[in-house]
Amino acid sequence: MQSGPPKLLLASGSEYRRSLLARICDDFEYVLPQVDETPRQGESPAALANRLAIAKAKSVAESHPRALVIGSDQVADLEGVPLGKPGDHATAAKQLAACSGQEVIFHTAVCICSMESGFEETCIDRTIVEFRDLSEGEINGYLEKDKPWDCAGSFRSEGLGSVLFRSVSSSDPTALIGLPLIWVAATLRRAKFPLL
Repeated sequence: MQSGPPKLLLASGSEYRRSLLARICDDFEYVLPQVDETPRQGESPAALANRLAIAKAKSVAESHPRALVIGSDQVADLEGVPLGKPGDHATAAKQLAACSGQEVIFHTAVCICSMESGFEETCIDRTIVEFRDLSEGEINGYLEKDKPWDCAGSFRSEGLGSVLFRSVSSSDPTALIGLPLIWVAATLRRAKFPLL
């Protein structure tokens, strides 16, 4: 039996999540989860994010049973339709054109679990982004500068993305980047993982 707090693992290869978690904890490692992220038929964006966050956490926890594992997933929701990571300029331009003048809900789900202790808690943060009416020139100008090919919704909120918005409503400003740190910090405390 190990002594002291468990090792903390982030079940993600996302540089954004690693950077966020490093704000509150410098003693963690990251492991790439092996999870099929294909949406199920009829699955809502919130349910998809929640299922994938749990699957990622448990995928890593099964091979590291003594560790405390954080799994997270984010799905952008435009009128009930999930928006994935665009991957290229053309797809991103189509996504932003569809989002122009609309409200998009970002469901950021997190699961923190440990196989050894049986600890498991999940949450879904809901951030509402209201986009301005965007011209084709603004969309292309933004994409050329920020190149958000790996970001759900085709923007980087920590980059130039805020110029696209009319408003953002959230209980946790870090959730939109990919990890709601207020909830994560509170849950790590409940799991007896020291942050301070």
